[in-house]
This record gives sequence, structure tokens and C-alpha cells, in this order.
Amino acid sequence: MTSSLRDLKVYTTYPHRCSYLEGEEATTLFIDPRQPVDQTLYSNLSLLGFRRSGNHIYRPHCSHCNACIPARIPVADFKPNRAQRRCLRRNRDLDVRSCKSIASDEAYELYDRYIRARHADGDMYPPDRDQFESFLNNPWGCTEYLEFRDDGRLVAIAVADLMLDGLSAIYTFYDPDEEARSPGRFAILWQVEHCRTRQLPYVYLGYWIRNCRKMAYKADYQPLEVLVGNQWQRDPEGLIESY
Repeated sequence: MTSSLRDLKVYTTYPHRCSYLEGEEATTLFIDPRQPVDQTLYSNLSLLGFRRSGNHIYRPHCSHCNACIPARIPVADFKPNRAQRRCLRRNRDLDVRSCKSIASDEAYELYDRYIRARHADGDMYPPDRDQFESFLNNPWGCTEYLEFRDDGRLVAIAVADLMLDGLSAIYTFYDPDEEARSPGRFAILWQVEHCRTRQLPYVYLGYWIRNCRKMAYKADYQPLEVLVGNQWQRDPEGLIESY
């Protein structure tokens, strides 16, 4: 069923307000939503810097800006720094399990609290059940919902897509009262170790954007590979390591 990348139809949006950089306009390239997608095609598109949001596979396609840089963690070479080791110790008490569905009141209530507390100025505010399920759904049967629980109480959920060469970290949301645990950081560290156990080479983090505070955390996971000129490289200009 996998199609050749050359045969795919793509569409671009009209320029619209950039969600990441104030005062900038963005254009987005989308794969035809009618295109059948399987794990192999999805993995190949990820290698070209595409991401998923709900049923849509997209990539920035801005005419005057290339600030969105695809980034991934090479699992075999990653070693947690001091702050990350502290985070791992703080969260040793959490139980983690993988689920195949996110359609529960418990999950949505956690998402609702997270968006209201952390992203009241963002595009996903106010939270909405339909938007929640369409954004984080499982369109092609390769999504894992990782639940982090403290003695049964839901602390965080990380949404990750299993691809042929690793995990794509789609989104993490958590209990705002558990900020001291650094749940978002722990979710990425857990996915790295999960890939190591399964002998998968990469964790894909989406786009690193130098002047976007919300994306700055990705620079903490060293070494980081970035997609430059359609080739994955170890931060060739030292932009991320010096950030």
C-alpha cells in the first residue's frame, strides 16, 4: 500500500499568522489528506521533516523563513546531563504503561487542566473535547499513549507514534500541580530509554526554533541531529549546542 514519495499530492496553505514567532507569517505544506498512509510511508515522510497533527501530515514551507528545524535524538549516543539525571530520580516512583486509546474522561480532564494552566494564550485555548480527540487520535494504528501514574493517579500522558526507526514525540500534557517533577522532560527521557530497550535509533522531537521560548527545551538533549538540506546531521553550525 505504501506509495512512492514522488507520487504524493501536496497542498500549501495561504500565508497565515505564525504560531511560534511573533510578527511572522507562515505557510504550511500538507500531504493530501485523502492519501492512504501506513507506518512505512509515515516513517519515510518523517525522515524528510514532516510531522503529524491529527490526521494531517505537514511541514513548514515558508518562503522567507527557515527557522523551523527538524530535530531528533540519536538514542545510542544520548547521555542525560545532571539536570536530566535529577529528573529521572524524581520520577522513579511513577508507573508507566502504554494504552491504545485516549478517549477517556480522565485523560480529557487532565488535558483541560493543562491547557487552561499552561497555554491559555495559545491556539488550543479554550480546550475542547472534539479538538482534543482529533488532535491526538490514532489515525494509522501506530500511536502509543503513555500514561504516567503515581499510585494510580494520572500525572501525565505522552502521545508518541511508533515508526520504523523510532518514536515521534507528538505531545505531552500533565497535571499543572506536578510542575516540580518536570513531567515533560521526564516523558522525553522515558521515550529515549524505551527506544534504547527496543533497539530503535531515534526519538523525533519535531521542530527546534531558535527564537521560540516554547521550543528551547529541545536544545537540552545532546547530541541532537537536525535536518539541513535534506540530510540529518549533528548540528553542523553549532547553533543548537551553543544556544
